[in-house]
Amino acid sequence: MNFFLCGSTTRMNATAHLLREAKSNSSSNVSEASLYYLLEELALNPQDTNMKMFLIPPVVCLVAGVLIIPSILFVIFSSFSIRKETRYMLLGNALLCDLIYLLFYTLSAALSAAHVSLPKEACVLQLFLLAVAYCGGLFTAAAIVVDTYIAILFPLRYVTILPSSRTKKVIVFLWICSGALPGIFFLVLSSTHNFVPCVLEMCSIPLIVILTLSGTDAVKLCFWLSAMVIFLFLSLIFCCYAILYFKTRQSGIWESICSRASVTFLMHNTVLFFYFSPLLVLFIESFLYVNIVIGLETGIWVSLTICNVLMILPKVLFPFLYGLRYREISASLKSIVRRKHLHLVSPAPSPS
Repeated sequence: MNFFLCGSTTRMNATAHLLREAKSNSSSNVSEASLYYLLEELALNPQDTNMKMFLIPPVVCLVAGVLIIPSILFVIFSSFSIRKETRYMLLGNALLCDLIYLLFYTLSAALSAAHVSLPKEACVLQLFLLAVAYCGGLFTAAAIVVDTYIAILFPLRYVTILPSSRTKKVIVFLWICSGALPGIFFLVLSSTHNFVPCVLEMCSIPLIVILTLSGTDAVKLCFWLSAMVIFLFLSLIFCCYAILYFKTRQSGIWESICSRASVTFLMHNTVLFFYFSPLLVLFIESFLYVNIVIGLETGIWVSLTICNVLMILPKVLFPFLYGLRYREISASLKSIVRRKHLHLVSPAPSPS
């Protein structure tokens, strides 16, 4: 079905009626069908929402990620001495998840901005892969923090607790969890909530977030349970960092603000803040939207900011603030760049 055929007279009439109703009574509850119609009209009218402007952050972050993430992955998987270490295996898995997320989300945002319609099955598959990649990156980030926690507090037992063979099983388990959590959510969504076909043809994640907040009680419950699981993993990361700080502050590594430990701690907490901020803004937006403090169009703007800016930033900051901080990886990258530079400037052999 052509995407622009969704803009039928029925929808436009319902939208105009809803807008007049919203202007006359901002506190009135709108019907679910009218909400769909209004969202479709907003998505089809770029002059009203300027959605194409929000395509810039994903594209910039994707370019930055493509420039650095494959290089770090090549260094990790091409060197056996690096690849066999637990921290580098977890780092490679996290970077792989982030790269997948950046690719699919930028594709989704570009198709949505260009008003390209997708079959329902393709949209569902795209949303599922995005959810798996996001959860995989988040769960692996939590595993990296736990790995650092064990390495610092239990250095003599570290190799016994987390050998490379066990790390591979942990990574497989993380992928299973990353697929199970969004899988349960999608099953509940498909069995209790039916979107208007045009909504899935748009396949716009910010609009689908708004629709989820306006869905049935089962969908809302599943949505908030998923958000709470993510929040718990972020809290686990924060608690591990806090414990590490209090356990090691007597060792003297925190005396200088410019010490490697202080800078690394600051960088890791910067990434943690950018992981926390989308959830915090989402909680505030949901509370205000459900209590009709903000309108639908404001909710869409906030959802666009969350999805296209706040959730993208940690994915591109992670390789710079985590990956390049490892001496082995940075040294290997410098060595590769140096060899390429010498190859380019080496003089051509003189003719015999």
